[in-house]
Amino acid sequence: MTESIAAIQNFGYLGESLALVSAFIWAVAIILFRISGKTVHPVGLNFFKNFLALILFTITILVINKSFFPKAPWESYTLLLFSGVLGMGLSDTLFFAALNRLGAGLSAIVNCTYSPFVIILSTIFIAEKMSPIQLLGVVFIVSAVLTISQKKLHKHISTKDLITGIYLGISAMLVQAVSIVMIKPLLNNSPLLWATQVRTAGGLVFLCLVLFFHPKRLAIWKDMFPQKTWVYMGTGTFLGSYIGLACWMGGMKFTQASVASALNQTNTIFVFILGMIILKEEATKGKFLALFLAILGVLLVTFL
Repeated sequence: MTESIAAIQNFGYLGESLALVSAFIWAVAIILFRISGKTVHPVGLNFFKNFLALILFTITILVINKSFFPKAPWESYTLLLFSGVLGMGLSDTLFFAALNRLGAGLSAIVNCTYSPFVIILSTIFIAEKMSPIQLLGVVFIVSAVLTISQKKLHKHISTKDLITGIYLGISAMLVQAVSIVMIKPLLNNSPLLWATQVRTAGGLVFLCLVLFFHPKRLAIWKDMFPQKTWVYMGTGTFLGSYIGLACWMGGMKFTQASVASALNQTNTIFVFILGMIILKEEATKGKFLALFLAILGVLLVTFL
């Protein structure tokens, strides 16, 4: 078993492969969360997601007989917990709120801002290099977001929901970028499952506090009681917040943060297609133009 794990870790494109797998799995999860979000509040959906994910990671660690509390400085635990508060708690809640307003396809395009945020922060704080071509890629991604912000392209979405959704989506990506860049140096030398579990716990603690003080906490809690949407919530959590999250963290661990984040953005293509097929979301020329700009930007950021 140890030799097999070592062979996998020595695979030349392990980080890049994990980032791509994460992108596809997360795309499927987004569709399931979109269905769930029609009846479940974003805070409740995120609480359910983190709670179930924490149970799954705990079981996994027990099965493979790893330590829940490996030897590490308390600063590492604190950093991972705070990263979870930002990324698993605040960012994902903002993302679900944006998803409810924009739908899967538009949300996926807005989420392309994640890559530029990670690249810029990685360049500033952890000295990763950024070429002029990558900067051009960032420009294309920003252009994609500006394209979908035109109300005339989305008559079925109110101006309020469009503006609010874009704002929430961009805010979610900025917070998510901060949450991952701040732990990138730590991830390089930390057990992946442990780091993922601690981040998930941090997000859950944050959401417990939010639920406790939220004025609509009873209604939110009621949404999470057994119902038919549990099938979508549970499957979305298993795929996105368990398998997908582990792959996402692995991508960040085994390659540069800027490269992994750009490959993660390929979920835009998957979400866009699945949104049209499964959710019957409208396909317009404006959406396709934005999708083209976003994909081109991701390719420039990643491969040049």
